[in-house]
Amino acid sequence: MLNNINKTVKLKNGIKMPMLGLGTWLASNGQEVENAIRIALDVGYRSIDTAAIYGNEKSVGKAIRESDIPREQIFVTSKLWNSEQGFNSTLKAFNNSIRKLNINYLDLYLIHWPVRNKYKESWKALEKLYSEKKVRAIGVSNFHIHHLNDLLKEADIIPTVNQVEFHPYLTQTELKQYCSKYSIQFEAWSPLMQGNFMSVPTIHNLSEKYGKTPAQIILRWDIQHNVVTIPKTIHEDRIKENVNIYDFELTVEDMKKIDSLNKDHRFGPDPDSFNF
Repeated sequence: MLNNINKTVKLKNGIKMPMLGLGTWLASNGQEVENAIRIALDVGYRSIDTAAIYGNEKSVGKAIRESDIPREQIFVTSKLWNSEQGFNSTLKAFNNSIRKLNINYLDLYLIHWPVRNKYKESWKALEKLYSEKKVRAIGVSNFHIHHLNDLLKEADIIPTVNQVEFHPYLTQTELKQYCSKYSIQFEAWSPLMQGNFMSVPTIHNLSEKYGKTPAQIILRWDIQHNVVTIPKTIHEDRIKENVNIYDFELTVEDMKKIDSLNKDHRFGPDPDSFNF
């Protein structure tokens, strides 16, 4: 059983990444996000996910620096925004993120969306940052198979991570299999369906069976699928609830029940039609 909050997955370059982290999308810069990170670190989280577009990197960095946890024990992810893609602008954007976070390096830097005619230039910049040891791992977010195929034609380094929308209504099986083939770690954003999991009968039935909340059932399903997951919340009770998923295990049958809920339904934008 995956029974430890410190459970990590080894990325293709040997770096260890926590399986569970705290997402900070929509968490306001200032006390709100600082409190959420402080609580998360106190209860055992060791992975914090932010992005330039979230507008909270400054406070994310402050909370990390002020914690009692050594920096090297906290896995920090940030992302390159669309308007800053391109080779030189990516390098500038990275430096801006590092300056706002006020930390010496990132553990993971991702291209946030596959901006047409830009993401390959941006990737070359990420490869440069990686070669200069300014980031421990580089990856992408919201890349479909065709984006990855296109990127891999010219990439010197295969992405270590693909962070995508993944939940019971959007299991992205083909993309997940593709990433597995190339040892690209699958990571879920919006794992709790932006709150829409509350209306799914199967999840509620399993919640009653295991004596766990519906959110815990879904997050456990993620972990057992070897999908890194970063539920976003600023509420102390939910931060603690979301991490309490290591004292039970879903059966193979129940995993398949959740798998069968797939509708190819997105609550977020489709990378092929997103307005870049």
